[in-house]
Amino acid sequence: MAKVCWPYFDPEYENLSVRINPPRVSVDNTSCSDCTLIKVDSVNKPGILLEVVQILSDLDFIITKAYVSSDGGWFMDVFHVTDQQGKKITDGKTIDYIERVLGPKGHTTDGMKDCPGKRVGVHSFGNHTAIELIGRDRPGLLSEISAVLANLHFNVTVAEVWTHNRRIACVLYVNDNTTSESVNDPNRPSIMEEQLKHIMRGCEDDDNVARTSFSMGFTHIDRRLHQMLFADRDYEGGGVTTEVDYPPSFKPKITVERCEEKGYSVVTVRCKDRAKLMFDIVCTLTDMQYVVFHANISSNGPYASQEYFIRHMDGCTLDTEGEKERVVKCLEAAIHRRVSEGLSLELCAKDRVGLLSEVTRILRENGLSVRRAGVSTVGEKAVNVFYVRDAYGNPVDAKTIEALRKEIGQTMMLNVKKDPSSMKAREAETSGWAKTSFFFGNLLEKFLA
Repeated sequence: MAKVCWPYFDPEYENLSVRINPPRVSVDNTSCSDCTLIKVDSVNKPGILLEVVQILSDLDFIITKAYVSSDGGWFMDVFHVTDQQGKKITDGKTIDYIERVLGPKGHTTDGMKDCPGKRVGVHSFGNHTAIELIGRDRPGLLSEISAVLANLHFNVTVAEVWTHNRRIACVLYVNDNTTSESVNDPNRPSIMEEQLKHIMRGCEDDDNVARTSFSMGFTHIDRRLHQMLFADRDYEGGGVTTEVDYPPSFKPKITVERCEEKGYSVVTVRCKDRAKLMFDIVCTLTDMQYVVFHANISSNGPYASQEYFIRHMDGCTLDTEGEKERVVKCLEAAIHRRVSEGLSLELCAKDRVGLLSEVTRILRENGLSVRRAGVSTVGEKAVNVFYVRDAYGNPVDAKTIEALRKEIGQTMMLNVKKDPSSMKAREAETSGWAKTSFFFGNLLEKFLA
């Protein structure tokens, strides 16, 4: 295994370097006609690329191109970004926010307090308690989890649910339905944990089949979901998966080669483009203890091409076939976890205890399986997004969609998107994947109008 020295970062020197050479951030709307250029120059430090990409992803930006160079003591990035509609970033408040959180103030604790990034809180984070669940997925499981929380008088204010290779990972923020505060009574969380463990275990007697815990870290939700599924070894699916059987042209093509001249391992990813693709790849490489020194990111129509020049944190490159195979498998899993083929249901209603339980019960009773979900609360409004297929993994038929409209549409706003059962949608899929992301703005505007 070839070994190249990775620079040592002394914490005090890093702080001094930031004070002497504060980060420089530029938001450029003049150099390119169809996108905004965000340039970041900063003192290099471990994990800085993930921090920057995470902030851009949380703002729901689409990264169409990127150039990364962080060899040695300096970090230089250029990102070509658009909003979800493919337009430049022109909102003054958004630009000010980018310059603030990526600039000098963003590197201090105070500067990051009001960062809108989704984070998993400590035992009691503000007015919420964060819960992590991971186990074997089955139809109706999310409905059962929601019912337990509703029966125990907990309100779910934020939740993210991912499924991959017959495994499910959830991060939920809950509070007491009477006080809207975090749960302070130590007995209630214990009861909740025991009942959730029973639900997650199902008919299995093995305690390792599922795990329930209260989050003790301070980690971005999406990154935490990646970490949970990675630790659960979901990338070792053994060929048994509940994922859609994608056409060969849509499956990720990942290679790991060696750059002899510079002493890097070069990871090349070519796959269908989608929102937050770069975040998912950089997040996985970082959590696998690899450092990205250079990167080239581009998209061509529906496809993305991403190239990363990496080394392990100890300075070693990937020289054994076992190491290369593991990286390929883990990146494939990271890409597929967020893929959302199927029907998208966007719901908006006045927030109340048991709302998530009611909605997931209706989905279960109509024979639908939730593949991915996002739950958010904006003021008194709850905004939920569910990506669903039928219990056998097939597209949802038109009759089921109509039944959902009649049952759910009476009490809340329902927006149905991307129905793959129609021929038109199938033709669109063959020409390229749409960029998908949890983007609640338009739906919420309609509800509040």
